[in-house]
Amino acid sequence: MGLAAVVLAVLIFAVGWLVGRTGIGAAVPVASLDARERAFVDRMRNVVLEGSFTMGGQQAPPKPDRYEIAGVEKVGDNLWRFNARMVHEGMDVTLPIVVPMEWLGDTPVVMLTDYTIPSVGTFTARVFFYGERYAGTWQHGDGVGGHLFGRIER
Repeated sequence: MGLAAVVLAVLIFAVGWLVGRTGIGAAVPVASLDARERAFVDRMRNVVLEGSFTMGGQQAPPKPDRYEIAGVEKVGDNLWRFNARMVHEGMDVTLPIVVPMEWLGDTPVVMLTDYTIPSVGTFTARVFFYGERYAGTWQHGDGVGGHLFGRIER
């Protein structure tokens, strides 16, 4: 009976870790969010991040970038789910993407370090949102990276 209890405990822990890591499950109730988090949830409902990105080491002009955001939800300590549609260089995918996000005063910053987004890839990025704009840096895997920037539009 002791081994079965250990196996069950490990299984419960693994499922809990998976739920927390992927953001599957319930969001934190909006009423329990602080004022800046509630404002961010309201600001990011049914918006489009319309902008551009650069690729380091290339002399090409910035390329267009677009993300349709149905909404964002806090799903854990410093974890936020972006319900997003990404259309990018032949890829058109809608995913609930869970990312770590920190606050610097009144500014939310997505902070990824070698972070794997299922079906998309592994990224290192810092992207901040302020007012009607967003900007940041990105790195995909070990090779490609650059800057991104644009407007948050309704």
